[in-house]
Amino acid sequence: MTNALVSIQIIPKTPNGEDVIPYVDAAIAIIDEAGIPYQVSPLETTMEGNLTDLLGIVQKMNERMIELGSLSIISQVKIFYKPDGASMAKLTEKYR
Repeated sequence: MTNALVSIQIIPKTPNGEDVIPYVDAAIAIIDEAGIPYQVSPLETTMEGNLTDLLGIVQKMNERMIELGSLSIISQVKIFYKPDGASMAKLTEKYR
């Protein structure tokens, strides 16, 4: 059941001060490969799904940054948890 929204801004420290965009693209690819609903915004990406699964995706994103050569990562995460159901559409419907 979809019971959570998790927004993440991932900020990898690159080995030689390179642009972080290719790293961010790789992090978003992890989300895309998971096959869950998500929305990319200018400063963060929001995912929709089961909280346990979403936190696992956050972990995979961080691990991928290390694989790509990041020295460290800051992940700013926001969680909206509602056991009886959560969705991006429902949370933002009044703004559409």
